[in-house]
Amino acid sequence: METLLDYGTLRVLWWGLLGVLLIGFAVTDGYDLGTAILLPVVSRTDLERRVVLNSIGPVWDGNQVWLILGAGAIFAAFPPIYAVAFSGFYIAMLMVLASLILRPVGFDFRNKIDNAAWRRVWDCALFIGGFVPAVVFGVAFGNLLQGVPFTFDEDLRVSYQGGFLDLLNPFAVTTGLLSAAMLTAHGAGWLIVKTDGVIQHRARRALLIAALLAILLFAVTGYWTWTGVQGYQFLSVPVVDGPSNPMLKEVGRSAGVWFANFARNPWMMAAPVMAFAGMGLAILFNAARRDLPVLLASGIGVAGVVATAGLGMFPFLMPSSLDPRASLTAWDATSSHTTLFLMLVAGCIFLPVILAYTAFVLRVLRGKVTGDYIENNSHTLY
Repeated sequence: METLLDYGTLRVLWWGLLGVLLIGFAVTDGYDLGTAILLPVVSRTDLERRVVLNSIGPVWDGNQVWLILGAGAIFAAFPPIYAVAFSGFYIAMLMVLASLILRPVGFDFRNKIDNAAWRRVWDCALFIGGFVPAVVFGVAFGNLLQGVPFTFDEDLRVSYQGGFLDLLNPFAVTTGLLSAAMLTAHGAGWLIVKTDGVIQHRARRALLIAALLAILLFAVTGYWTWTGVQGYQFLSVPVVDGPSNPMLKEVGRSAGVWFANFARNPWMMAAPVMAFAGMGLAILFNAARRDLPVLLASGIGVAGVVATAGLGMFPFLMPSSLDPRASLTAWDATSSHTTLFLMLVAGCIFLPVILAYTAFVLRVLRGKVTGDYIENNSHTLY
């Protein structure tokens, strides 16, 4: 099939589209995860907990569409990434899957029995469903920045030689904490917009602490990446429209390489600026009691953190610490030209639909969730 887009252009477009999907998930489902993390922090009574849960009740399942799209995009557009990820991150993925399953179960079962012990169990389940994915996604990014211990044989069969505990190295744990902190701040921003009274007051304090921690951890991980993490770079000119065979290139490692893209392309500095500025502005808007700008600013901060990692690594998607030559990149880890084109057409159709649906739902369901509203609609709400 002949198209107007060459293979190299399609690969770059799909790298960018994957980034958009990951950022979309982090920004939209991020405040759901952050709200669940804050559930035991901002609520003391059962009514307060119901206010918190119903603030995200109408939107959390729709926001998970971004995660499904991202996973589907990796499966169809970057099948080697999918294969290696399920080999190396299998236990971590099961943890995420199990914790995400706890969310719908927790929402549906919590209010079935009017018993304090029963509801505490599901409150814990909902907290786990927010905290575990937030940390694991950050840990995964930390391991990608360092490289994953895999290689391919002559038949391109993947061989992974690491273990689950290897993923929990100090740098990856730090990036996991960064992820949890920034999503907690984003969740606090959501609660500031959607609640009032004592819950909103506690959310304001939580945002201050979480946003400051996110700024600190982002700076720490940035300095650590620059000085203590070996990045990956091509030792030969990459073939952007060549076959999807990662073993045809030469790759080297050295400290500070992940910052080379920012030096060559100054416009990429917009990503870390967004990260710092977004979280900083969230703190300032919070102090000024400007509720909606707090949420928008924290969302910009989350997007900036994710974009910084992706832009710094480009075109590497999953570097190999065991055999750098086997590293998977946007140039050699994609599906066929035809597959990428057809998927791009589908993406151009459905992505605007998802954006429009999300905007419509947020528009219709705008306004605060209050204790009086919960009590007056007790039998129809979580």
